Amino acid sequence: MKIPFSKISCNGNELKYVTDVLESGWLTTAEKTFEFERKIANYVGAKYACAVNSCTAALHLGLEALGVTYGDKVFVPDMTFTATAEVIRYLGADPVFLDVEYGTSLITPEILEQAILQYPDVKHLIIVHFGGQACEMTNEQKNGIIDLCQRNQIKVMEDAAHAFPSKWQGKYIGTFGDITCFSFYANKTITTGEGGMLLTDNEEIIKRAKTMRLHGINRDVWDRFTSEKPSWEYDVVAPGFKYNMPDISAAIGLAQLEVAEELRLKRQSIALLYFENLKNIECIDLPLVKVKFEDHSWHLFTITLNHKCKVNRNECIEALSSKGIGTSVHYKPLHRMTYYQNKYQLKPCDFPVSENIWQGTLSLPIYPDMNINEVEYVCNVLKETLS
Repeated sequence: MKIPFSKISCNGNELKYVTDVLESGWLTTAEKTFEFERKIANYVGAKYACAVNSCTAALHLGLEALGVTYGDKVFVPDMTFTATAEVIRYLGADPVFLDVEYGTSLITPEILEQAILQYPDVKHLIIVHFGGQACEMTNEQKNGIIDLCQRNQIKVMEDAAHAFPSKWQGKYIGTFGDITCFSFYANKTITTGEGGMLLTDNEEIIKRAKTMRLHGINRDVWDRFTSEKPSWEYDVVAPGFKYNMPDISAAIGLAQLEVAEELRLKRQSIALLYFENLKNIECIDLPLVKVKFEDHSWHLFTITLNHKCKVNRNECIEALSSKGIGTSVHYKPLHRMTYYQNKYQLKPCDFPVSENIWQGTLSLPIYPDMNINEVEYVCNVLKETLS
C-alpha cells in the first residue's frame, strides 16, 4: 500500500464555489471572503473574524493588535511550530518558553501557574491547542488557563492551528482568549489551501487587524473598486502588511466548512481504530486524551516510543516509509532550533518533558478518506517494526 501522511478531502462544493469566483471576474478579497468570515464566526460563536493568508499572519496581526512591542515578553510552549514564536520576534518582543505535559504536549494550568510565579513581568500568553485537543481553559475550581490569566492581567491569544472544530467542555475553541487564530493550511482539518483566520469579541482588535492585513489602508479594496460613485481615494493609517485572503481560497473554505463535522467524525473513527489496534503495545505511549472524543478535532495522531522500545524514532520512521507509509514529527521542540537555542541560551535539561517527547514522537497518517484496511496496515507494519 501507499499511504501518505496527509491527504485532503474535497468531495463537496469546492469546485462549484471556485467556479463561481472565476466567473465573477473578481479573484481577490471580496464577497466569498466576507461570507467565510461570517460563517466561521457564527460556527464558533465569536463576534468578529478576519480572514488572512495564513495562521502565521493571524498570529502576527493578533499580537500587534494586543499591543505587544519591543522588549515585551510572551509565554509560549516549547513544543510547537516555529510560527508561534517567530511572530513574537517580528515585533521585537521575546518568547519565554515553557515545558509541556507528557502525553498531550499542552501547557497545563499547573505549568502556567509556576511560570507566572517565576516570570511575574510577562503579560501575554500564546496558548497552543495541540493536535486537535484543547488546553484546560476553564474549570470548576476557577484555576484554568483563562482564570489564571484574568487574575494576573495576562492577555491570551490562542494558537488554534490544530483546533478546528475543537471544543473545551462542549464550547468551541474560538472565544476563550482575547484572540483566537485558526489555520486552513493544506493538511488541516478544513483547508483553503493556504489561509488563516483571526477571531475576537473585541471591536477595537478586529478594526486594527482588518486595517493592518492590507497595508494599513483604511478601506477594503472591494469597496473601493466596486462603488458606483467615484471612490478611488484611500488613506494609509499605519504601516500594515499584505495578509488578505483571496476569494478563491475562501470559496474552498466555505465548501469545507459545510462538511467540517463530517470530516471531524471520520478523523475520530480513525483515531479510535488506532487506539484499539495499538493499545497493548508496551513500548508505545498513545496520546493522552483529556477531553471527550467528540470535542477533539483529531488533526494529529501522535505516538511516543518509550524506553522499552528496541528501535529509535528515526529507525521506526524509515521502516514505515519502506512499506509505503508516510509519517511526520510534531515537533522538534523550539529549544533545539539553532536560532532560539543561541538567542536565548536554551538547554535540553531545562525542558525535560518536551525533550523526552521529541526523542520518541512520530505522527501517524490520519485523514478523512483513510479506510479501515489502510489503518490496519499501518498498525500491522508498526507492530512488526517494534517487535
